[in-house]
Amino acid sequence: MTQSTRETERKYEVPASGDAPRLPGLTGSGKGWSLVDGGAHDLDAVYYDTADLRLLRASATLRRREGGPDAGWHLKLPLGEDTREEIRVPLGTHDRGNPHDIPEGLRDLALSRTRGARLEPVVRLRTERTVRELVDADGGLLAELTLDRVRADSLRGDHGHAAWTELEVEAVTEDTAPTVLKRVEKALGKEGFTRSDAPSKAARALSETTPGTVPAAPRPADTASGTAGEHVLAYLTRQARAVVDLDPAVRRGLPDSVHQMRVACRRLRSCLRSYRPLLDREVTEPVRAELKWLGGELGAERDQEVLLARLRGGVDALPGELVLGPVSARLQAWDAARSSEARDRTLAALSSPRYVALLEALDRLTTHPPLRAKAARKPAKVLPRALLKEHDRLAHRVERALRTPAGPERDAAFHEARKGAKRVRYAAEVARPALGGAAKRLAKRVKAVQEALGDHHDSVVARETLRRQAVAAHRVGEPGFTWGLLYGREQAGAAGRERELPQLWRAATRGDARKALRT
Repeated sequence: MTQSTRETERKYEVPASGDAPRLPGLTGSGKGWSLVDGGAHDLDAVYYDTADLRLLRASATLRRREGGPDAGWHLKLPLGEDTREEIRVPLGTHDRGNPHDIPEGLRDLALSRTRGARLEPVVRLRTERTVRELVDADGGLLAELTLDRVRADSLRGDHGHAAWTELEVEAVTEDTAPTVLKRVEKALGKEGFTRSDAPSKAARALSETTPGTVPAAPRPADTASGTAGEHVLAYLTRQARAVVDLDPAVRRGLPDSVHQMRVACRRLRSCLRSYRPLLDREVTEPVRAELKWLGGELGAERDQEVLLARLRGGVDALPGELVLGPVSARLQAWDAARSSEARDRTLAALSSPRYVALLEALDRLTTHPPLRAKAARKPAKVLPRALLKEHDRLAHRVERALRTPAGPERDAAFHEARKGAKRVRYAAEVARPALGGAAKRLAKRVKAVQEALGDHHDSVVARETLRRQAVAAHRVGEPGFTWGLLYGREQAGAAGRERELPQLWRAATRGDARKALRT
């Protein structure tokens, strides 16, 4: 069984005296806060990584630790400045015979960083830990201050050793963490404690036991500052990183994670398409194809989430006397079968060699970008042209949809227009840092069009599902009234969206945003 916690902490170098902090500026008579003894622990941890230290390069760590209140396997993943997620697996029977038997679940959660490379012991840390707790006037725990005397032994064949003392300050509550850490850091500074440069104990241990062995994290290739290529590459890098960062959340089925990863795939695809004049298509088109594949695999689970929420919402909105027959039970059974299949499809995709190859391709794309000559031009000369071209493509799709008679062909045309609206929005996201308000306004107006088209498409999908449920209910003698009522409501809602679209599109094509982009 895995457990997940968030930790927000900072590390500090300890003054030559090696004494624990007293924080006189925060504690004592009339101060409100105080330090109390939190006990002492002897910790013994072995850290695991690939031969080329891929976890450390990604600011992640994996360890097996004995001793202390949370002995077990710990995978730490970065969430932002000072904050990480720690996923724990208690020590159990699976590793008693072989302490290097890493829990399979943690291997999977680390895959987006390791890319399937073998994990092996790299360093052992033995720590004498002294804990002091910072509490408020009511005895509520604010932070833990741990003084760690560390001995490190390299396990990479060089037999290097190192020793140091450091202080960790971990805020207990996320909401108060910034305030607590800021006040503690100010008080520590007066006692000679300074922020540590080491991102983790493992990174420091490897740096000190074998200098020069810890590689720097991969960085995007250098591009000329202030160029169009710089903006495109920055966007691609953010979205590629999002795919990697979201991977563990998707594997654990955390809320909205599948949706966010799918959006990152779409943004990458859109950027590579909209800004093709700046990029070598021979390199980017295969990547776009693989992103489309991954988005499709994730789509089954995400689309089921959206559809179920819509159908349940429709049932819940009906007065009880209009819900005839086992409507909720039928929905639940329908969802159970489809959700399980969609979930299996997601996990199979993330466990496939094809997915690992895509992650490697995204790395190459951002560290060795295939930029063409136009990428070196000023963004004001290049980005508006690409953005307006996407807007013109959208205009063609919307106008075609509005001309198409009602029916399946019109539904399909509306869906194509929706996809075009997303491309405009994502192209505007790329350009916004360079073009400012004009790109922002255009994206905002197009978003309204996209949302109307999206609701229309969701209604088309929902109506087909409702029809099938009505047929299935009829076959076993259940009332079909509620299914028909829901179908009619969806049909009316879609018709309303169709009537709204011309007005929304006129607002999206007002000349000021386009004119500002041209100038």
